[in-house]
Amino acid sequence: MKIHLTSAAAGFLLLAGIGAAAAQDVVIAPEQETVIKEYVHKQPLASVKVPGVELNIGSTLPDTVELHEVPNVKYRYVVVDNRTVIVDPGTRKIVKVLD
Repeated sequence: MKIHLTSAAAGFLLLAGIGAAAAQDVVIAPEQETVIKEYVHKQPLASVKVPGVELNIGSTLPDTVELHEVPNVKYRYVVVDNRTVIVDPGTRKIVKVLD
């Protein structure tokens, strides 16, 4: 029984690691990041609070947070705790935190 439990735990940790790595594999091309930064600067948003969510790459924002479009860019943005975050609209996962 211990062997099965240990194998299951190892499998879970492996899958969790793969998920974390996949979330960090999103690469925004420098020119696309420039477009996003310029647009965000021209279209400032009020900062929102999202209790219980850490602003880390891979964190998921709840459906209650409104994501805002950047023209001709796949990703969306929102300002949380005075920090602009770039979000994949399909998964609502943070792909980049702009400073």
